[in-house]
Amino acid sequence: MTYPATTGEFSAAPGPGPRYERSAVIDLDAIRHNVRRLAAAASPAKVMAVVKADAYGHGAVPVARAALEAGAAWLGVAHISEALALRAAGIDAPLLAWLHTTESNFGAAVAAGVDIGCSGWELESIVAAAREQERPARIHLKVDTGLGRNGAALDTWDQLVGEAMEHQDQGLLRVVGIFSHLAVADEPERPETDQQLATFREVLAVAEDAGVDPEVRHLANTPATLSRPDTHFDLVRVGLGIYGLSPFSGQSSAELGLRPAMTLRTLVSQCKDVPDGQGVSYGLRYHTSGPSTLGLIPMGYADGVPRVATGGPVRVAGTTYPVVGRIAMDQMVIDMGDAGPASADLLGAEAELFGDGADGGPTADDWARAAGTINYEIVTRISPRVPRCFVNEEDPGSVSSQEKLP
Repeated sequence: MTYPATTGEFSAAPGPGPRYERSAVIDLDAIRHNVRRLAAAASPAKVMAVVKADAYGHGAVPVARAALEAGAAWLGVAHISEALALRAAGIDAPLLAWLHTTESNFGAAVAAGVDIGCSGWELESIVAAAREQERPARIHLKVDTGLGRNGAALDTWDQLVGEAMEHQDQGLLRVVGIFSHLAVADEPERPETDQQLATFREVLAVAEDAGVDPEVRHLANTPATLSRPDTHFDLVRVGLGIYGLSPFSGQSSAELGLRPAMTLRTLVSQCKDVPDGQGVSYGLRYHTSGPSTLGLIPMGYADGVPRVATGGPVRVAGTTYPVVGRIAMDQMVIDMGDAGPASADLLGAEAELFGDGADGGPTADDWARAAGTINYEIVTRISPRVPRCFVNEEDPGSVSSQEKLP
């Protein structure tokens, strides 16, 4: 990529060295491995790879391609605009978008062959778009079985099904799917999943009695795919799992047979020996407890690192150090203790915030604990300022808009 400057143009690519200043390295082999693992757990149900939010921060187009290469049959996104971006990249797999507003472009979705989730209020707008495009819309009717977000309320389900079937009889749409979403599948001991499953079976029976013959019925997310085979039906929607992260608080990715796909790394930008009692970062909430070497890590909350995650781990030269003091917009500090003369060798060393943890290094889960949040948020919030660099890409020439490792 290039950026204009008053004196001409300059390249944002790395200098003569072999590394980017900072990057999120995405291992597409890990994506493929995870899809295969989840497909095995779901079989005979098919897999929908959820690539919303730029594939949870991993890069929607290359991740979608890798997932399809590994056997995913469907792709899922939240917004129609996300679906259209995949179609523009030449991806023609079955594709569902399910979160809409009154300004959503249903006409573009119909024209692009994107399946549309429908909770009820959208139905007339979808039908109008189908008339305009002179092409039947493909819809998945969504019912709220207990999560309390989008989806038709149970007392409106009969009416929605009836209206959808009238429009189907007129050739304006096809009811391709029926779906819902689980609220507590990541807590397997909770009884609400059983309750939602029972409700889903009831609404399916109502729809089938009304003449609906869906291609796919789908309810399971990643945790249900791994722990509740009775929720699989025809299709499972897996998001977090394809990125190699565990949805369960008591089980690691490795224990589930998953491989984290993102490594967030940068370079130590300064090493500085300081005396006992040196304050660090805004507010001076941290002071060294003896002579120390401070390492400056050039990433901060503008890069998506949570400002509240003081104590988050950073690995440098095989040793993991905690972030000390407040995380700033562009940088943070690690206390490496009294490194002495060795600190001179750490300037420019690679600093890994998280990766696959296979060698005992830091993970996204570690940062989630430091920030008091979940691993989903840690990877998804990494900002566009951090280049995504893809490794193990089967067709490197297919993603020209993304950075790649040199």
